[in-house]
Amino acid sequence: MRITASVSDDLVGLLGDVGTIIFYLIVWGLVFAGTALFFGIFVPFVTGDSLLFAAGLIAASASGVDIWVLTIGVGIAAFLGDQVGFLLGRRFGRPYLDKRGGPRTQKAIAKTEWFYTTFGWWSVVIARFVPWGRVFIPVIAGVGRMAYLRFVTANLVGALAWGVGITLIGYFAASIPAVKAGSYVIAGIVITASIIAGIRAWRSDKAERAELAAHPVTPGAPTSEG
Repeated sequence: MRITASVSDDLVGLLGDVGTIIFYLIVWGLVFAGTALFFGIFVPFVTGDSLLFAAGLIAASASGVDIWVLTIGVGIAAFLGDQVGFLLGRRFGRPYLDKRGGPRTQKAIAKTEWFYTTFGWWSVVIARFVPWGRVFIPVIAGVGRMAYLRFVTANLVGALAWGVGITLIGYFAASIPAVKAGSYVIAGIVITASIIAGIRAWRSDKAERAELAAHPVTPGAPTSEG
């Protein structure tokens, strides 16, 4: 998928190439994979806010895309993705998280654990709007043995607020003539920034893992600087 500042042209072109049904499935599949399969760790621009906003723009400007079919599907995909993450965390426990990525990822997990401990039920809702939190909170809630029905209610609220909400914001931004042009600019900036952030996070994590492999730290040994 080629994503540039010219959001509407590129994504409408994609829609023309693959057709409406496949377009729905791609969007829903990416939203689901963002949390269920950890794709959102290094590619938040593909599975997060940018995708939803751009999909809403397309629904407003492309014939054949029904905004309600799109948003309901996004909400369901977001809900199911977090359910899978929660069940994985409950089934496999802390060792499952320990295998996720290098030092940078582990730092993000530690921060997310603090966030979950501090905010509890609300952390599941709020984390939807935080790329790293969105990926790890469901698993951490499962590891922490959060009551299942308690998680389900928080997951439902989060899926509606984030998945349905941001998609509709993109749709109505493009539907209102006064803000239509500006919405494309905003989407382009958000997507570009997300791409850069994702690439930098991936490269940094890869470098830290390579450094750790080349110079393993033993207990009691001094660490190297720089």
